[in-house]
Amino acid sequence: MNKNTAQNGPRPELFQPPQGELAILAGSANPLLAQAAANELGVRLTPCKAHHFSEGNIFVRIKENVRGKDTFIIQGVHYPVNDNFMELLFWIDALKRASAQHVTAVIPHFSYAKGDKKDEPRVSIRARVCADAIEAAGADRVLTMDLHSPQIQGFFKVPVDHLYARHVICEHIKTLDIPDLVVCSPDIGFAKDAAAYAKLLGVSVVIGNKERKDHSERAEVLEVIGDVDGKNVLMVDDFTITGGSLIGMAEVLRNRGAKDVYAAVSHGVLSKGAAPKIYASEIKKMFITDTIENPVEPLPENVSVISVAPLFAKSIRSIHERTSVSKLFPDTRLPE
Repeated sequence: MNKNTAQNGPRPELFQPPQGELAILAGSANPLLAQAAANELGVRLTPCKAHHFSEGNIFVRIKENVRGKDTFIIQGVHYPVNDNFMELLFWIDALKRASAQHVTAVIPHFSYAKGDKKDEPRVSIRARVCADAIEAAGADRVLTMDLHSPQIQGFFKVPVDHLYARHVICEHIKTLDIPDLVVCSPDIGFAKDAAAYAKLLGVSVVIGNKERKDHSERAEVLEVIGDVDGKNVLMVDDFTITGGSLIGMAEVLRNRGAKDVYAAVSHGVLSKGAAPKIYASEIKKMFITDTIENPVEPLPENVSVISVAPLFAKSIRSIHERTSVSKLFPDTRLPE
């Protein structure tokens, strides 16, 4: 090192941050969300391509050098779930083999998170199998949103950053100035999360009770714990597939004297046939995020999409700059 370098530090053109240059790639599951996040960050997407062959094989290729870069592959695991999951694994492997310094798997919706326990004899804990596969492929970190059960983070040995859509959703709800609002959890299992929604909105919470007897994706709403008479109600949940639970709960709420019934879910999976049912239901407006693209059928008029791209962008920035992601969610942090 010469005298000038010792006194003034390394020349700027020779300095590289220890984590490498930021690179964001879009898998085929979330190209719009990835582009929106990249726009928020002021960076371009790294060119890449995924090709699905006619017999079902998937081929991925990164079209430029990512050696030494801090890479983020944005690829959700939603319909077609297995194709999207395999593509995610191949992207992670491709990045590692291309000598990326750090690979973060950004999974906006992790569908297999529903398989988080062995609650029947001789069944697989699918979320754990997927976690093992993501690690085996070479992911250094995982960034995801609203896992069905937050404890799934413990299935991974690598760090997991867990984002909450409720902050973005609640900011939108506040702009609507809905009077006499209460938050409703469709079941006891989501009661804690519903209470978090209610806290952000400064309103009270009621809890529904439902029973799911099989794997038919239909649940029977049994009762509502709390007073909704004369209230406007916001039902909240992490995802909906057929809309059945929310539709059934909306009917019960209306029968209990509720005025307008709204719904907000992080992941609008919405399988075939769900859209017309939601449109014809007692739900005045349903809010979903853009974690899932390419719906199987057009969204009905009473469903609105709220973008979480800015939140993912802030989280990616925090991970890249090695700052705290939890600061984005002050309500989840313990007092210092």
